[in-house]
Amino acid sequence: MKTFPKNFLWGSATSAPQSEGHSLKDGKSATTWDYWFKTSPEKFHENQGPANTSNMYEMYQEDCKRMKEIGLNSFRTSISWARLLPDGKNVNQEAVTFYRNYFKEIIKNDVKPIINLFHFDMPMWLMEKGGWETRESVDAFAFYAKTAFELFGDLINDWTTFNEPIVHIECGYLNGAHYPAIHDFKKAIQVGYHTLIAHVCAVKAFREIMSEGSIGIILNITPAYARSDDKADQIAKENADLLTMKSFLDPAVKGAIPNDLIQLIKEHDLTPKTVSTDTSLIKENTVDFIGLNYYQPLRVQAPVNPNFPAQTPDDLFAPYDWPEKRINPYRGWEIYPKAIYDVAMMMKNEYNNFPWYVSENGMGVANEERFLDEQGMIQDDYRIDFMKEHLDYLYQGIQEGSNCFGYHTWTFIDCWSWLNGYRNRYGFYRLELENNFKRQLKKSGLWYRETAQNNGY
Repeated sequence: MKTFPKNFLWGSATSAPQSEGHSLKDGKSATTWDYWFKTSPEKFHENQGPANTSNMYEMYQEDCKRMKEIGLNSFRTSISWARLLPDGKNVNQEAVTFYRNYFKEIIKNDVKPIINLFHFDMPMWLMEKGGWETRESVDAFAFYAKTAFELFGDLINDWTTFNEPIVHIECGYLNGAHYPAIHDFKKAIQVGYHTLIAHVCAVKAFREIMSEGSIGIILNITPAYARSDDKADQIAKENADLLTMKSFLDPAVKGAIPNDLIQLIKEHDLTPKTVSTDTSLIKENTVDFIGLNYYQPLRVQAPVNPNFPAQTPDDLFAPYDWPEKRINPYRGWEIYPKAIYDVAMMMKNEYNNFPWYVSENGMGVANEERFLDEQGMIQDDYRIDFMKEHLDYLYQGIQEGSNCFGYHTWTFIDCWSWLNGYRNRYGFYRLELENNFKRQLKKSGLWYRETAQNNGY
């Protein structure tokens, strides 16, 4: 029996845009996703846009009972900025009523809510002004964060600012998977910098408003593994870690952007516009905990004939196809559970054993109806095996002293996934879109309930 620490968080995560539905109803204004679906629906899997999510907006009462039924003691979701502040200034009272009722229902079912502020859902009114490219976005986000703390701080103790900030940077400004789908390395760096400053301004607002509670940030961690010990490959690994991981982790925990990263972007003429007070702002507004999402590692090697100055991250670290890899064929991601142990040791040894938790870990599989049994339950043993493998390594890291306080899966109920729609399913509950959003428990939900009840397996 592997028994986890007392008060360990067994939970799951989702987001407002991926679960609520009602994407342009009840006072909510458009986000970049609403706009992109309206203008380019062909980009979205089976024309599944942001309105076709899991209808948590109407079904949250039953869903909160489902959380309790499968043993969740914690749950992370987000607030929609465009729902709460449709024009960025004026509060939508319908949103306040919905979120307060939703949060109360979570608490009523003995589940700890962890509430995130931004999950890739930029309001379109701000995007029209340049979005994260503009310094105005920093002040707008700080005002939104302050508003959320004031309206819900009596219910919510545990907050996070951003989910996976690297994703809206990479996908929006480097690889085309998120709007505005442009390819501009210098703009990507500027977007990342403004996102970081928005984060620290939100932390500052939290400290000023909240007399108790904690605040963190959710980062997707893809630990870099070099092809070899060759110096050039090791430099590629260092570059990858600096850009994809330490760019947010170091400021959030240590209060400073790594000097090596500052020098790297300066060398390649990528330095963003800054304000003189930013350095002290970062230093004075570190977080209380870190959430780390882990799905896959990053295999890298030295680039061949790279551009100088760099035009893309591939000029700083090139992808390496590790011949021994295991792949989830539906998502195309490598399955490498040992990395979660390496992350645990990194947090212990490089970040002074800072408090952290696994804020997402999960396996997306397409066409899960293949695994329905006669009783209508999906026999998703592959998902149980995936969780066990990762938890084995997490347990080892905790046994060796890493200060990890929880494990959250992605996700609770099958949810909408951006351009991928409902292609891959991740949930403990199967969602039947064509059957009034019916939820049906999967075998993995039974396993997770037993694991949470026993605080181990």
